[in-house]
Amino acid sequence: MSFTVVNGLPAHILFVHVVIVLVPLSALALVVCAIWPRVARRLGVLLPVLALVALASVPLTTHAGEWLEAHVDSSSLVRRHAELGDGLLPWALGLFVLSAAVWWTARSAATVQQGTRRTAAHRPSTPIRVAAVVLSLAVATGAVVDVYRIGDSGAKAAWHDGFSKTAQSQGR
Repeated sequence: MSFTVVNGLPAHILFVHVVIVLVPLSALALVVCAIWPRVARRLGVLLPVLALVALASVPLTTHAGEWLEAHVDSSSLVRRHAELGDGLLPWALGLFVLSAAVWWTARSAATVQQGTRRTAAHRPSTPIRVAAVVLSLAVATGAVVDVYRIGDSGAKAAWHDGFSKTAQSQGR
């Protein structure tokens, strides 16, 4: 098995499903954890691990997509899809960095809370929490919208002339 072909199929069409699921799931988990630190403490290290796997899946899928692009007829739709696909990595990186920061903050607050009475010095300030929520919402929204745009352009590139708009009889 290579990272370009899996069981005779282009790997891109398999790997893309990992991105389609994990990037929005990471985005949702990030936003929820940024808004409710108690959820971040409960999820623990799962939050940044999920975002890390989503991040790692992006270049893997992009690499397989570049291989596939070289093995299909070139069209403006394929080129557009490839261009859009190249823009997802910064969003996925942002999801990971923010997920790690939210996790670390929640972890630190939980450690302090277990050791001693929680004081104002150990609580993240309101402006920092608000900034974390706003940044998380912005990056999560950007990532999900980008995944949608990339997926839509990929579907158009793959199916633009690949089906009939009327049903075909099946010998009945």
